[in-house]
Amino acid sequence: MTPNGFAIEVKNGVTYIDGILIVNKTYPLPSTYIPANSQVPVTTANCANCLDKEAYAAYTKMKNDAASQGMGLWIASGYRSYSYQSALYGGYVNSSGKLAADTYSARPGHSEHQSGFAFDLNTVSESFANTKEGKWVNENCHKYGFIIRYPKGKDNETGYIYEPWHLRFVGVDLATKLYNGGNWITMETYFGVTSTYQN
Repeated sequence: MTPNGFAIEVKNGVTYIDGILIVNKTYPLPSTYIPANSQVPVTTANCANCLDKEAYAAYTKMKNDAASQGMGLWIASGYRSYSYQSALYGGYVNSSGKLAADTYSARPGHSEHQSGFAFDLNTVSESFANTKEGKWVNENCHKYGFIIRYPKGKDNETGYIYEPWHLRFVGVDLATKLYNGGNWITMETYFGVTSTYQN
């Protein structure tokens, strides 16, 4: 059980809390993990459409509803393999140093992108929050089962800077609780878990 009373279970090296797969700095995925129920079979290291089928269906509905209101949403980055994330993170370490890289890029095995339940939308920049798409997503994504995974001012909980573009599928029930009327609650705070590297 977590400190907040949620059941925690590890299956094949993957951690589930209250039935929800969790990936952060404390809970990694195995290097061999590949989404089992993806919309498109995983055959490449980086694939926008290789998301969990339920998550992809929810994204499609959200994208279409946004389009009907004159807004364009697209997946800038979807599934990433362990090896792809390793190269990405390594590049950031080389350019920014490990300390800085750890605030905005996950170490391999610790990225939600490997889970098939997360993706980056449109512009991978904080400026996305100020676009009409960004504002709409922030206010409406929970209705489709998505959360802003790394909300503003919560980096001490998530371990990452504010990422208005990074969505995580958790289902409508949990997403609505975490939306919290617009004052996003992190998965870490809700479940009562940490997000800190062990070394």
